[in-house]
Amino acid sequence: QVQLVESGGGLVQAGDSLRLSCAVSGQTFSNTAIAWFRQDPAKEREFVAVIRWNGNSARYGDSVKGRFTISRDKSKNTVFLQMNGLKPEDTAVYYCAAGQPILSALSRQEMYRSWGQGTQVTVSS
Repeated sequence: QVQLVESGGGLVQAGDSLRLSCAVSGQTFSNTAIAWFRQDPAKEREFVAVIRWNGNSARYGDSVKGRFTISRDKSKNTVFLQMNGLKPEDTAVYYCAAGQPILSALSRQEMYRSWGQGTQVTVSS
């Protein structure tokens, strides 16, 4: 089982940047992936980005491509989500999640068994 703890959320203005962190502990496997999802109370949970724990390839949701960057530092057991050019519609609770998704299902939340508690990001206009 993987344990995840998010941090770094806050209140920012439109156009600002913010970096979220996801501290990873527990057992990971060769095909473990760490993903970020977000959820606004009025919307369904949305895929944001994913990265393989043992690789560098990353994928992004359409709404964040070109603005957000996911990375991981295995020496710190941490996955980061750098968010630039934030917009009010980015306001949500951001969750990191861990699982062993197949390549064609990286963005599907049901592929992830471990979830953090979430961190709130609020972007004012």
